[in-house]
Amino acid sequence: MADTALTTRQRSPLAHAADRLAAATRSFGGAIRLAELPFLAQLNVRLDPKSPAAEAVGLALGLQLPVEPDTVVCAGDLTAVWLGPDEWLVVGRPGAQRDLESRIRSATGDDHVSVTDVSAQRTTVLVAGPSARDLLSHGCSLDLHPRAFGPGRCAQTTLARTQVVLVTRDRSTDEFWVLVRSSFAGYLTDWLLDAAVEYG
Repeated sequence: MADTALTTRQRSPLAHAADRLAAATRSFGGAIRLAELPFLAQLNVRLDPKSPAAEAVGLALGLQLPVEPDTVVCAGDLTAVWLGPDEWLVVGRPGAQRDLESRIRSATGDDHVSVTDVSAQRTTVLVAGPSARDLLSHGCSLDLHPRAFGPGRCAQTTLARTQVVLVTRDRSTDEFWVLVRSSFAGYLTDWLLDAAVEYG
């Protein structure tokens, strides 16, 4: 019997804007780089940070969950983003959701933990380059000066009136992840492209 299951190709929220982002990046001459990082695995994890489960999850993932507010811990292709006293967003390579969830659940055993796959909820926009911080400051009320928002920092904030999670990767002061809900990604991208003209 023939397999009649429908197969659909996954399409990212900003697939339609990829050419515009690439063209803008070229036109800015290195001052600003804009790109979508589609399909990153994103797991919302909730547990007691003082419990043995938290340490076990850290060992299973190869990185400790950050306990300082608004901080990020990176190790290899994994990033743990602090969202609250007992809540984190674990971000990994595309397609790693099931593996990450399995590792977390196996590590915690019978201890109380909540793990929710939220990968389809948001997409990630990379904003990088020497003028990236100026561009983001144009639409964000946070103090994004490197002294206040340097490598390894994160915040749940608004950018151009859009709720986002803003992350500075620990390896660079000029590289940001903007995690935005898929339904707002097109609007935010239009804003970034328009505002970047001033800084590029």
